[in-house]
Amino acid sequence: MNWFERTISVLSPGWAYRRWAYRSAMAELERLYDAGSLDRRNARWTPTNQTAEQADAPYRDRMRARARDLEQNSDIEGSIIRAFRRNVVGLGFTLQAHVKTRDGEGEDEVLNQQIEALWKRWCLPRNCDISQQQSFSELCRMAVERTIVDGGLLFVKNYTASGPVPFCLQAREVDDLDTTAFYRTENGNLVVAGIELDAFNRPVAYYLRTVTPDGFTTGMSTRVDAQRVIFLWDRRRPSQVREVTRLAPTLERLRDIEEYMEAVSVKERVAACFAMFIEKQLPTSGMGRGNTTTPTDAKSGYANHTLTPGMIYEGQPGETAKAITPPASGSSARDFVALQQRLAGSGQGLSYEATSRDMSQVNYSSARQGLLEDQSEYAIMQQFLVAHLLDEVYSEFVISAVLSNALPMPGFWSDKYRYLEHEFIARGWSWIDPQKEADANATALDTGQTTLAATCAAQGADWREVLAQRAQELAAARALEEQYRLPEGSLLKSVKAGTVKSEP
Repeated sequence: MNWFERTISVLSPGWAYRRWAYRSAMAELERLYDAGSLDRRNARWTPTNQTAEQADAPYRDRMRARARDLEQNSDIEGSIIRAFRRNVVGLGFTLQAHVKTRDGEGEDEVLNQQIEALWKRWCLPRNCDISQQQSFSELCRMAVERTIVDGGLLFVKNYTASGPVPFCLQAREVDDLDTTAFYRTENGNLVVAGIELDAFNRPVAYYLRTVTPDGFTTGMSTRVDAQRVIFLWDRRRPSQVREVTRLAPTLERLRDIEEYMEAVSVKERVAACFAMFIEKQLPTSGMGRGNTTTPTDAKSGYANHTLTPGMIYEGQPGETAKAITPPASGSSARDFVALQQRLAGSGQGLSYEATSRDMSQVNYSSARQGLLEDQSEYAIMQQFLVAHLLDEVYSEFVISAVLSNALPMPGFWSDKYRYLEHEFIARGWSWIDPQKEADANATALDTGQTTLAATCAAQGADWREVLAQRAQELAAARALEEQYRLPEGSLLKSVKAGTVKSEP
């Protein structure tokens, strides 16, 4: 009981007991959730519930600036970004058009090849990029980088008279969104953080600043209809309106690593120098010292020197030298940085091995398990990129080709979805142990557990191209066997064995 209950117990013991019992019961109920208690450990942990935009808006620009700073100066952040860049996009996505015939019994291979050939031409820098500087694969790699660092990237659809189809893309940074635009339009839409939203938080238009080529804004903005804008950003809450850098949970850790490594580097540079301190028996200055050019400390009378490699200092009579050997900290720094890099990578869904390229702590099984988890993380971003960018661009590409008569598609508008059937094959990943993986794939194919299309897609290959190339190789091998009168199948057997032996 507290002092108040002890006091009233003198007048009414029953009242005091009931009050103490109820208070104790409420305290026990509160302890059912330690994270919700307000005890000593959680006394200063008092966050508030806010909408996503209320929580993000005050810190969005600052976190983006810090993420960019680390992007330019932190090799660990660079390793995280490049891991996604290599494995999500790599050399690009392969298009497979799947336009079926009108009867639906098969695919129109001629039209599909025409679409794929035209798409390949359009993906060149001079056709897909309005600035004619980046290919479509390079735009995709930039989209991955900016989505991680900045939180998002905008692509504006532009329609021109040049190129194989009258359509190209213009990449715009999220900084171009006019955040000063905040008002309610005549139709009741609200403009928040440069985006015009309807009653369902659906983007209606984007207000983009007018920026000069040298990077200065003119103070004016242009309203661009949402149908012309592809806004790539990772939405994690229903009330979220705009992007937040994906590196937000790891920025402080990355900054700590950089500052720690700078301190260790300075310490190791000092330790690498042969340092000596001069001890004077009579630390006085004056006679015989008047012509010295070395600054002298007024309080102690010692000359101020800096440590440089190979430095030799000649002392005066009555002075003794004392060697200083600072302790090295290389081993402890290695463990600390490895732990921090592991945590920074895991905060972005990647293993330590994927970001550090250090395989000294894994065997085949653990490396394969870690690689599979990393590939799952890459596949999520691949799916995001395909759904929000590639599919949208492909639809606009086909429609522009139809409007410009670049592709023969009769009855397109009445049968649009049949003509737009397609698939993008993402980059594949190499095997850790090719023999084991090949045997496993062969067994899965023989037992019907997988298909050739799935197996080739896992390697980033088109199964049709694989079969066509294989057919050409077999035909060429048979032709050479007939030309040189070799036994049938001997050439392929010798190539498989690694040696080509001619027979009379």
